[in-house]
Amino acid sequence: MKTEDDQTAPIIRFHERGHFQTNLRDEIIKSIESGTPRSVIVYQYGVSRSTLCDWMRNHGSKDYQAKQGGSDLTEIEKRSIVRQIEQGVLSPHAARKTHGMSGSTLNKWLKASLKENVELAVYDPFEMKDKAVDQPDLADPEKDALKKALEDAQLKISALNTLIDVAEEQFKIKIRKKAGARQS
Repeated sequence: MKTEDDQTAPIIRFHERGHFQTNLRDEIIKSIESGTPRSVIVYQYGVSRSTLCDWMRNHGSKDYQAKQGGSDLTEIEKRSIVRQIEQGVLSPHAARKTHGMSGSTLNKWLKASLKENVELAVYDPFEMKDKAVDQPDLADPEKDALKKALEDAQLKISALNTLIDVAEEQFKIKIRKKAGARQS
């Protein structure tokens, strides 16, 4: 037999799959911020996980969002973690476990690091041509033989490309793969 104390406030929605009332939403947000697992909230109130994420992002307290966002690490610490991963000292899995971050956060940091360092790894073929590389160890006959082999290889490549072009034109089929084609 239920007493008045056992009665809980009904979950009020405008219809079965409709919006929750704002006071109930705020109560759920407070309970999550106080440490209630989201799986309990999902089971208890019938709210989807994605809805909880949206509520926490849009209506959660600034302190909770700052704690969840991994912003408690300074830029220097973030760069240190990325550098350790790039050098192979730390695996991505170990970094996530050690610092309590998600894989997407870590991937974001790694991509940002690549964008920052892209100008360091730029290859400029014109700059390389200007710098003539002298190989003092090779004798003149060896250099001549290497140059001849290079010329032969370039001639062979151009002959094969011409052969492919003629075959594509005569048989009306595409032999070369497209640049964006998936490899099987």
